[in-house]
Amino acid sequence: MTALPDQTSATEVERLARAYLLRVAEPPAPALLAFVGEQGPIDAAERVRTGDCPEPVRKETAARRVSVIAEQDLELAEKAGARLVTPEDHEWPAWPLLSLAVATGRGVQNVAAPLGLWVRGSANLAEAADRAVAIVGARLATDYGLENSFELAYALAARQIPVFSGAAMGIDAAAHRGALGAEGVTVAVLGCAVDVIYPAGHVELLKRIVGHGGAVVSEYAPGTPPARHRFLVRNRLIAGLTDGTVVVEAGVRSGARNTATTAGALGKVVMAVPGPVHSASSAGCHALIRDCKATLVTTVDEVMETVGRFGAEEAKPDAPRRPTDNLAPEALRVYEALVPRAGRSPEQIAEGAGVPVTRVRALLPELEIDGFAVRGDSGWRRIVRTAAR
Repeated sequence: MTALPDQTSATEVERLARAYLLRVAEPPAPALLAFVGEQGPIDAAERVRTGDCPEPVRKETAARRVSVIAEQDLELAEKAGARLVTPEDHEWPAWPLLSLAVATGRGVQNVAAPLGLWVRGSANLAEAADRAVAIVGARLATDYGLENSFELAYALAARQIPVFSGAAMGIDAAAHRGALGAEGVTVAVLGCAVDVIYPAGHVELLKRIVGHGGAVVSEYAPGTPPARHRFLVRNRLIAGLTDGTVVVEAGVRSGARNTATTAGALGKVVMAVPGPVHSASSAGCHALIRDCKATLVTTVDEVMETVGRFGAEEAKPDAPRRPTDNLAPEALRVYEALVPRAGRSPEQIAEGAGVPVTRVRALLPELEIDGFAVRGDSGWRRIVRTAAR
């Protein structure tokens, strides 16, 4: 776990202290996090171990503070091909995770930043999280949801946008597979340790993520089993590590909707894909859209445009151009005052367009030359032209 020479890196003592702190408290641990920020990881670890710490910190660490197996955790991680990334490391995704600290400072509960992250895979976590999108959704997904998740992830990865998700069955798995299909970077954030495969059916999927330039990430110490509350806790990391979250399918009460709500609380962009109006699998998406908590998206262009920081050219939809797009404002008003099936006099057109009649008389021949108008026995008529790409 050595760093490149030009990169900052935690010392082995700091890393050992962080490993202990990650083991000693169930995340999120806001009091412990604040204590580490004040004392530094080495002094904080020693004071937690001896019980010489504030009462809120003792409360968060009481059950495990005598558990001194940090060296063993680092060894187990190394055997599993994982490393411990800490705030002292160059690889630490400091900017994305700042949203967690800001939200905590505003009084948002249960969104404290992690003390460190266990990472398996070659992806540089800071680089992957720099411009990333999360795709989340129901475990019991429909074919409609699976297809949309795969296609959105594929299109994002094809544009070099890393895709984050939670490695769960259904929408999450489809998102990871879509990104892998485009040979892009995908990151799985787990609700268990990185050396624990869950769900068991995703052994090969997680191997592919790690083996194809992605990463598997967790704040839980090696050997930590999955638990319901841990999946809810890890949702804040999925939301915090990305610029925006897309909910593809979600029930009214679901972990995916929890991730979306957390993303909104962190000030991140929240998007939702609509589904059939009577589909229970999309009820959570529809509720997010109806309550103005998510932007409706249906294409990768809309996702990138909504997130807004990937560059104007990348996010610009390939929309068809209207034939009138190049008309000057007065010419457009004259054109719109014409009708296709009946002729109008210059005076009638001037009244409808709000343009002086002398100006109308000058513009009408120009519109005729450009194929927008035609003069007949009864007056001037509009020529309807179809849009071109």
